[in-house]
Amino acid sequence: MPIAYTRAVGPRLAECALTHLDRLPIDLARAEAQHARYEQALRDAGCEVRRLPSMPEAPDGVFVEDTALLLNGVAVMTRPGAASRALEIESTAQALAGFFPVHRLAAGRLDGGDVLRVGRKLYVGRSARTDDAGIGALRECVGAMGFEVVPVQLGACLHLKSAATWLGPDATGEPAMLVNPAWIDTTPFAALRCLAVDPAEPWAANTLRLGDRLLACAGTPRTQAQLAARGYDLIVLDVSELQKAEAALTCMSLIDQ
Repeated sequence: MPIAYTRAVGPRLAECALTHLDRLPIDLARAEAQHARYEQALRDAGCEVRRLPSMPEAPDGVFVEDTALLLNGVAVMTRPGAASRALEIESTAQALAGFFPVHRLAAGRLDGGDVLRVGRKLYVGRSARTDDAGIGALRECVGAMGFEVVPVQLGACLHLKSAATWLGPDATGEPAMLVNPAWIDTTPFAALRCLAVDPAEPWAANTLRLGDRLLACAGTPRTQAQLAARGYDLIVLDVSELQKAEAALTCMSLIDQ
C-alpha cells in the first residue's frame, strides 16, 4: 500500500510565502476542512496517510512536498528556496528517518515541487525557488541511485508541477503527461505524449496519480472532460482556499510508491 506523509494546516497559513499571487484573506477553518478532504481522498485512492509532526510556527508547513523527495525507499532532503522554510527540513528529516535512509543535498536551492519523476528521470524546474546549484547537487546525490536529472525552464509559475504532472496510462494503456505549455518550455518532454490543459484553466496541469485514480482540482471542468474522455478515473477536490497560498494537489503530500 502506498504511504502518503502529510502535515496539518498551521494557524499562520495566511503568512505563507507567495511568488506569483497577490495575498488574499484565507479562511483557516475552510482550509483545514479542505485539507481533511484531501487526506480522505488519498485514503480513497488506496494510500495509508501518516501525519508528520505539526509545525504551528511554520506558515508553509502543510506543503510537505517541498522539503523532501522519496525515491525508491530513500528520502532526499531538499534545500527550499524560501529561507523561512529552513526549520521544516529538520522536522521532516527527523520524522522520515524512522522509515528511510536520509540523504541531504550539499549545495544550492531546490524545492521538491520542482521535481517531477517519470520512471528513472527526474525533470527539475529552474524556478524562483530552485537554482542550477541545487539541480547540480541533486544530480550528484541521485546519480548513484540510477536517476537522470533533466532541467526544465519555467515561466510564470511557482513550481514545475504547477505546469506539468504525470498522468500515467489512460484507458488504452498509453501513458501521458498533462502540461500548461504557456508556463514552461516543453522541449525536454519531446519524447513523451503531452496533453495540454484548456487555455482557460491554466492551473489545471497539477494532478496527482495514485494507483488507478487521478486527483484533479475543482474549477477545471474542460480539462477534466478531456481527461475523463481518455478514461482517467478522477477524484475532483476543492482546494480553493489552500490555492490562495499557491497550494497544489501534489505539494501537500510526500508519496512513497
